[in-house]
Amino acid sequence: MNVFTRSRSSKAISGIAVVGISALFLAGCSSSGDEGSSSAPEAGEAMTLTIGTALPQTGNLAFLGPPEEAGVAYAASQVNDISDATGLSMDVVYGDSGDTDNKAYETEIPRLLNDDVSAIIGAASSGVSLQFIDQVTGAGVIQFSPANTSDAFTTYDDNGLYFRTAPSDVLQGEVLGNLIAEDGNQTLGMIVLNDSYGTGLAKYVTEAFEAAGGEVVASTTYNTGDTTFDAQVSEVLAADPDAIALITFEEVTTILPSLFGQFPAEDLYFVDGNLSNFGDEFPEGSLTGAKGTLPGLSIDSIGEFTGALDEFVASEGDDPLEEYSYAAESFDSVILLALASLSAGTTDSAAIAEKLIEVSGGSGDGEKCTTYSDCADIIMGGGTADYDGVSGPITFDDVGDPTEASVGIYQFGDDNNYSAYEG
Repeated sequence: MNVFTRSRSSKAISGIAVVGISALFLAGCSSSGDEGSSSAPEAGEAMTLTIGTALPQTGNLAFLGPPEEAGVAYAASQVNDISDATGLSMDVVYGDSGDTDNKAYETEIPRLLNDDVSAIIGAASSGVSLQFIDQVTGAGVIQFSPANTSDAFTTYDDNGLYFRTAPSDVLQGEVLGNLIAEDGNQTLGMIVLNDSYGTGLAKYVTEAFEAAGGEVVASTTYNTGDTTFDAQVSEVLAADPDAIALITFEEVTTILPSLFGQFPAEDLYFVDGNLSNFGDEFPEGSLTGAKGTLPGLSIDSIGEFTGALDEFVASEGDDPLEEYSYAAESFDSVILLALASLSAGTTDSAAIAEKLIEVSGGSGDGEKCTTYSDCADIIMGGGTADYDGVSGPITFDDVGDPTEASVGIYQFGDDNNYSAYEG
């Protein structure tokens, strides 16, 4: 698989797009402030960092819950493996974010905050995160999402307490819009989830596709909780587009049967919210040739991590993972929180937030390291760690957005599962 660096104006397409994206983000009002004055603890000075998760155990992104929670648990185990040397151990309190229909977060977020967590990992859905970000950051607690991609967070007034390891949809929209155009499609129809994620991503896909000379001939929306999509499918098919982009969550499993036999699978395009290994959920060959995008390094390229994650999951007696979407980003979120806490010498949320940019490499003066153990050694020795994660370099800007990011491009085979696109 080829890897390349590209600017916003480039239209080259390959299995993965790697982009420095700091120029795409606006200067926001949620600066993390000056670096804290706390110093790293001496070995043996015990601290317990308690974090919560608000990840989708239920709702329209429930398929993302297992890999994300596994990534969190695996990272926490690595923190605890060397707690005798660092003095820092970690407790995780797991919770369900649900979605904006079942509203599981309405009871889960207060429960997590009552457990005196320093940070909450989640939600996966941007629309869900926007439902409780004020509650979390207003309580002085860090909210750290491994999967939020809405551009709304870049300029959100979050008291410097919101961070994410996934890039803004400015990037995924550009990559997907250009991919659709490069495939020779001149017209595009879209079925879009009507929330901050769906409409935001659709906007950037449209901009990129039109900039490449294409025309969006239909764009129809639906709401979370809807169960029938005949009107949306009929509207898009009536416009006779060359391609259809499905900017949805798990509702795609209800939408797709209405498209089978009426629209070529190879002209369907998926996004991170619905890219899934469907397997025998649909008849063999139903999705052959369809493509999709997923922020993060190609899953094929992080096989060492996913293999180790599988072994960890098995050792815990949990069911084997069927998906790996955002597992690496979840793992990196926890490692970064632990390193920031270690560097600050405290489990105080505000102090950890002040160190997160530094340990991600955002201050530009740290020593590169790629494991929690190696980075912890640097910090314990009085140095500054610059963690390059499994999901990429990360490198936070002053509003908690990663300044370097990748978007993988995938294609479905006859078995209705996806793999890295080699076109």
